[in-house]
Amino acid sequence: MKIRIKYFSDGIEKLKYIGGKSDWIDLRAAEDIFMKAGEFRLIPLGVAMALPEGYEAHVVPRSSTFKNFGILQANSMGIIDESYCGDSDQWYFPAYAVRDTEIRMNDRICQFRIMEHQPQLIFEETEKLSDQSRGGFGSTGVR
Repeated sequence: MKIRIKYFSDGIEKLKYIGGKSDWIDLRAAEDIFMKAGEFRLIPLGVAMALPEGYEAHVVPRSSTFKNFGILQANSMGIIDESYCGDSDQWYFPAYAVRDTEIRMNDRICQFRIMEHQPQLIFEETEKLSDQSRGGFGSTGVR
């Protein structure tokens, strides 16, 4: 599948897979960012893409993002659909800092994958789902 991509900066590295490790693709900060604890910023990722019809991008933090930078993705998970594809539709990472932090241009702060849209669902109301129950929310324990 080919995806058309626009880069907003010559200074960021081009997107690529990390060979054989994952089908997620890392995204990088497109500028130096300095944040104070409690501050919110939209961190530019330096890319825009024309996703194929029927597809969306799921954007989430990397596993080391909080440890390395002390930031949380403010919306927990970003969804970018195929309609966000204009020349000025740069992708951003909505970050909330829990400590003072520095993020440098090209630091890998999040990752994405392209997913097909969920199929059209039809909800059928019922009085009973099944005789078997797992035990309710949080029922599998801690260990």
